Amino acid sequence: MPKNIKVHNVVASGGFDKKVPLTRLSVGLNRTEYEPEQFPGLVYRLENPKAAALIFNSGKIVCTGTKSVDQAHEAVANLLKDIQKIDPEVTAVNNLTIQNMVASTCFQTELNLNKIAFELEGTEYEPEQFPGLVYRLEKPKVVFLLFKSGKVICTGAKSHEMIEESVIKLRENLKAIDVELDNIESLEDENLTE
Repeated sequence: MPKNIKVHNVVASGGFDKKVPLTRLSVGLNRTEYEPEQFPGLVYRLENPKAAALIFNSGKIVCTGTKSVDQAHEAVANLLKDIQKIDPEVTAVNNLTIQNMVASTCFQTELNLNKIAFELEGTEYEPEQFPGLVYRLEKPKVVFLLFKSGKVICTGAKSHEMIEESVIKLRENLKAIDVELDNIESLEDENLTE
């Protein structure tokens, strides 16, 4: 992953090989939140790596908050070990899949969002509602948020390669409508807001 692209969150989902007793987990594990009247899942906060897991009675799990695919796998492995202390019959996590990755980068140049909204297909820009421009890329299928400051958020990717490919495609599409991205003057002195 290039240094200028930073992953902020990885969401993975899968399922244990059997149903899990959420009430027993809420009593037997620290750092849990379980209020079945409010929400049917149990929230379990892992410390290493830092992550949160949603666990459902059916055995389905969603893990969020890690910064890489490897960390997501490590968090789920640690989750399985912790669950086995309460219920040793839970022996595996099946079908662990990366559902979403959120990453950011910065083009180091101010972006003319009005020009981009007018000339680039697949954009939504309503500055009175939200300061960022939404750009939906079809292939790879991701969504970008572009800000005037040059900051870019990418969501919907399922791998590091997909993030890199998407950012390259975004650069190409912006250059195709004559958006200047090669200006590498420092914008740190200026007070640009998102």
